[in-house]
Amino acid sequence: MLPTILNILYGLVIWAVYGVVSTVKRFFPDKFYKNMEGETVLITGAGSGIGRLTAQKLAAKGAKIVSLDVNQKGNEETVKIIRNAGGEAFCYKCDLSDREDVYKVAEKVKSEHGPINMLINNAGIVSGNNLLTTPDNKIELTFKVNTLAHFWTVKAFLPDMLSQKKGHIVNIASLAGTCGAAKLVDYCSSKFAAVGFHDALKTELHAQGHSKYIKTTVVCPYFINTGMFEGVQAKLIPILNPDVVVDTALDGILTNADTVYVPGWTAWVVALRHFMPNEAIMHFGDILGTSTSMDEFSGRKKQN
Repeated sequence: MLPTILNILYGLVIWAVYGVVSTVKRFFPDKFYKNMEGETVLITGAGSGIGRLTAQKLAAKGAKIVSLDVNQKGNEETVKIIRNAGGEAFCYKCDLSDREDVYKVAEKVKSEHGPINMLINNAGIVSGNNLLTTPDNKIELTFKVNTLAHFWTVKAFLPDMLSQKKGHIVNIASLAGTCGAAKLVDYCSSKFAAVGFHDALKTELHAQGHSKYIKTTVVCPYFINTGMFEGVQAKLIPILNPDVVVDTALDGILTNADTVYVPGWTAWVVALRHFMPNEAIMHFGDILGTSTSMDEFSGRKKQN
């Protein structure tokens, strides 16, 4: 009994100490940034939006960028932007909904650039329809891109990270991966799965003794003004500026944060939901717009 009590007390000490550390990092993130100079970063969906902006900002910090996207034109534009700014970038066309294509492109990337130091699973799609009007193939595609692709990229690049005893896996999920919303049943489900993937993966890495040198981060932002959610009507929380989202995400990623919420205060909303009865959750959801925000959704004319 005594060892159990001591272990619990030790756990409380860890909670307090790392709680203070994480708070300090949130207020002064740049003081704790890890050096990205010469690091190879692979970003899925970097041909546009948040992926492109993340690639630009990491390239500006000295990282070599490898962009994977099904949109080759956008891919090439990202590389051109980075190279014109003096950075190093390469692009590969990859259909992230196709497991074999992911594995094939991954082998090519590794043969040409060596081990990947940071993997950012960013690519995502959204259909934006009621469940009963969403075609089955769109539901399957949403899961293939938003969730299953994470499995294939991690299985492709994690072994090298383990052998190098160095790596960072980042999953760009969503606040929709913490609470449901109307006309986003498939999207929310895929993002809940992405959050669960992160949580289980970090636990497995810890159990295997790898968590000291393989870091994991999940990013959960609100709606972002990139075109992906064109037409969304925000209520209490304004639609986010992409620069703010990427800067906040990178503050967390570069300080090895486990979870990054954007805006940060929404972490409290997520936590409070676990203590609310369903009626209260639905009421506050109406205030936040989970019932109606997607009513005028149009989205991008062409999804990547």
